[in-house]
Amino acid sequence: MLQVRASSDSEAGKMPSPELVAAMGKFNEEMINAGVMLAGEGLHPSSKGARIVYAGGAAKVIQPPFAEPNELIAGFWIIQVESRQAAIDWAKRAPFDEGAVVEIRQVFEASDFPADILPPEAAAKEEAWRDAQQANRPRSN
Repeated sequence: MLQVRASSDSEAGKMPSPELVAAMGKFNEEMINAGVMLAGEGLHPSSKGARIVYAGGAAKVIQPPFAEPNELIAGFWIIQVESRQAAIDWAKRAPFDEGAVVEIRQVFEASDFPADILPPEAAAKEEAWRDAQQANRPRSN
């Protein structure tokens, strides 16, 4: 997962420039054509969200504002590549200006869990569900 960190502009709800939107569209198309992009979206400012904190057996709703903008996520891509280096290489191609931050995090798969944590039958069910979700995902050409 490539996580795009928020900025004071994105947290203020300022829309990106038409040039950045066009460049991002081209970048997305490159990843789609390469067969690596599974999903990608921008996120509204945290002021339109909420945070749920679990403590003492209860879920508490925390209203924004939250942390500093650079500690929040403004958007993401989920990509499927062969290596950490391949993810880094794609992230380095993102059309951002100076100061932007993209963090790379590997997504857990059922096969990453040992059998005593996620039994094989539960792992198989999880994988089948994910495969079904992928098969039902709309494709763009």
